[in-house]
Amino acid sequence: MIGRHRNGLPATQVYRRVWDGPARAEAERLDQAWTDWTVLYSLGKRCFYAVAGWDDPRPVIVEDPTAEGLAERMREAETTRTVRLAPPSPTRRSSSRARRSSPGGRAA
Repeated sequence: MIGRHRNGLPATQVYRRVWDGPARAEAERLDQAWTDWTVLYSLGKRCFYAVAGWDDPRPVIVEDPTAEGLAERMREAETTRTVRLAPPSPTRRSSSRARRSSPGGRAA
């Protein structure tokens, strides 16, 4: 039983407050939806945080004051990672014959 007491008095029931309950529930929902991320809600800063669970030399941490904004930051981080890890696209090579210019400026 949660309660307060003083010498000689019986314990009394204390109201247990859940601070920022909807935001904490939203963080839990995001944590379950985004399996590669750990999502947290900071009561002190009233901000959502996400830590990426993939292997990277530097930790990837994003934050936003709203759950929707955090989801957008996580999408951006995943897109950036995908672009960074993608193999370079093949470049078009010009023909093996180099173009020569004539003195008049026209191609030969």
